[in-house]
Amino acid sequence: MSVSASPGSVERGWDGPWYRVRTDAFEASFLPSPDEELDAVCNVDVFVDLDDGSRWSATVFTVTEVERLMATWAGSDEALGGRYFWVSDGLIVRDPGIDNITHVIAGLIDNDEFSAIFQRLDGD
Repeated sequence: MSVSASPGSVERGWDGPWYRVRTDAFEASFLPSPDEELDAVCNVDVFVDLDDGSRWSATVFTVTEVERLMATWAGSDEALGGRYFWVSDGLIVRDPGIDNITHVIAGLIDNDEFSAIFQRLDGD
């Protein structure tokens, strides 16, 4: 298992509200908040198109963001007062930022764990 997966050659840039990252193996389309710094992204939806034509999605959170959300919910009825966190297509990463998330996606593809974590959108 590789601890520092590299996405290979990378192209990055804005396409309307989407921040797209194109690599040799995939294209990731992130939807950060308009005023959010890309290195600080800690809660973001991402759609991934693999080079085989399949399309996948996930919502990525940092550990810190999960802790923040649970603390926020502690004073409410949401998630039993913040006692749990659950999301069907969720991926929790340690570090924030689009670059970090891109490296995690590349690592999941390299380690053949991607399809167990991301939700396929275009059928089987």
